[in-house]
Amino acid sequence: MNFRETTVKYIKDILKAKTIYEVIYAELQEAHLRKLEAETAAEYAHAAMQYNEERIKRLEARLIKHKEEGEYK
Repeated sequence: MNFRETTVKYIKDILKAKTIYEVIYAELQEAHLRKLEAETAAEYAHAAMQYNEERIKRLEARLIKHKEEGEYK
């Protein structure tokens, strides 16, 4: 196919009415993509929570240590 034929075919495909199967399939693909994005966001949020929980423990322990040593002001 040359450029002209490819372009004409592309335009025809865009303007062609889609079947119900094509519409459902496209929406299904979109739903899978959004689910993957949500899972990624949830994993990131979970990792951020774990990081901050460990950070809080570390900082509280350090605060207690410095308080016991009399360095807390």
